[in-house]
Amino acid sequence: MAIATLLPATTAFIQRAPRMLIGAEWVEAADGQTMPLHNPATGEQLCVVPRATVDDVDRAVLAARQAFDDSPWSRTRPRERQNLLWKLADLMQRDAELLAQLECLNNGKSAAVAQVMDVQLAIDFLRYMAGWATKIEGSSVEVSVPLMPDQQFHSFIRREAVGVVGAIVAWNFPLLLACWKLGPALATGCTVVLKPADETPLTALKLAELVQEAGYPDGVFNVVTGTGITAGAALTHNPRVDKLTFTGSTAVGKEIGKIAMDSMTRVTLELGGKSPTIVMADADLGSAAAGAASAIFFNQGQVCCAGSRLYVQRKHFDNVVADIAGIANAMKLGSGLDASVDMGPLISARQQERVWRYIEMGRDSGATIACGGERFGPGYFVKPTVIVDVDQQHSLVQEEIFGPVLVAIPFDDEADALRMANDSPYGLGASIWSNDLAAVHRMIPRIKSGSVWVNCHSALDPALPFGGYKMSGVGREMGYAAIEHYTELKSVLIKL
Repeated sequence: MAIATLLPATTAFIQRAPRMLIGAEWVEAADGQTMPLHNPATGEQLCVVPRATVDDVDRAVLAARQAFDDSPWSRTRPRERQNLLWKLADLMQRDAELLAQLECLNNGKSAAVAQVMDVQLAIDFLRYMAGWATKIEGSSVEVSVPLMPDQQFHSFIRREAVGVVGAIVAWNFPLLLACWKLGPALATGCTVVLKPADETPLTALKLAELVQEAGYPDGVFNVVTGTGITAGAALTHNPRVDKLTFTGSTAVGKEIGKIAMDSMTRVTLELGGKSPTIVMADADLGSAAAGAASAIFFNQGQVCCAGSRLYVQRKHFDNVVADIAGIANAMKLGSGLDASVDMGPLISARQQERVWRYIEMGRDSGATIACGGERFGPGYFVKPTVIVDVDQQHSLVQEEIFGPVLVAIPFDDEADALRMANDSPYGLGASIWSNDLAAVHRMIPRIKSGSVWVNCHSALDPALPFGGYKMSGVGREMGYAAIEHYTELKSVLIKL
């Protein structure tokens, strides 16, 4: 076992006094309370962070409000916003190994993978969004104004920053998701209060340090750590927040959406998924099996668009399932600090128990465990699992498990595959594995999903909008669509 040596900066960051960033100050919670964080690979306590109160959240929102309304940030020009985002991305590049190690210790994922995936994707996204800062456009309009036929007018449309953004992110990709919110907010001139997931605030706190170092004015970016039930709820209900953006479970997202509608707060929600992987008879079966395994086992299956439902044309079903089971059985599980490990632990004991309950539910209903189906410790490990002989309406097929559990079902023809793929309350991602482009282009418009990948899965790019149909959310992350969600349109009519 080749366990990576922690950087001195990583150790120092974990051992520092528990603080969060509000305005210009690194502060404790108002009542001094803290909450523990745990290393998912060992179950041991890692450190403590502040448990923010409602008053803490109110102070953070007020700091963001003042920064948006009154500070030099409100008068920054596009080029300045662009350059600051580039500076932040450069600082993240400098500290990429440190960020990856913090993500590994706090989340359980591979540090080596986090550095080349999570951290680098976050850097690339910020650089992409930096480019949009100088390209936000309005338009001029030739108007008629029929009720005033004898008058002349000049009319135009402005696109303006929406204001104070309350951002709440999930624990599966803590740094990347934070940057998905932060990038368009800073590019457009908004200010942000970030509430990271209860379990994984470390990279958000380090990101806050880098935002300060980059030279952003005080209050532009604030981080409050704490529980969703207190800090998250306080941010959601705060009347000074102009926009809420949330990534997490569908159940919580629906509640946030209802609260946002009561106050007409702008909202985007990137929620759960139960994404189908469809393997057609003409596909390169070896590539399809490897791709399907990666689609579900990457990040321990804790991916909103994980390919957790596998549909294979019947004549190849047994062979593809056997190939995926072989890949799963060969995977090495262990600490994410070990570069030779293929899969790390789940985020928490609670999540391990949740995934285990679904596996047991499958056993109890007569499903066949083709591989895996075991859990172990110390730490929160579940072996990569493939389950067959399951009905389409079973909870294993219809509900998001959020773990390394693949449910595989055969299909007979294209119509059969489409029917089962769309038979889900979710619609975040889907992949088709086929070399028949005519069939692929017939299927793409009929799949009810925000993203469709062909001969790959979960392949993301900053230029491509990401979000879901149905219960998978409202709005889009990334691409120009993100800029639209962080701005308001203002129509201006001038009588000459």
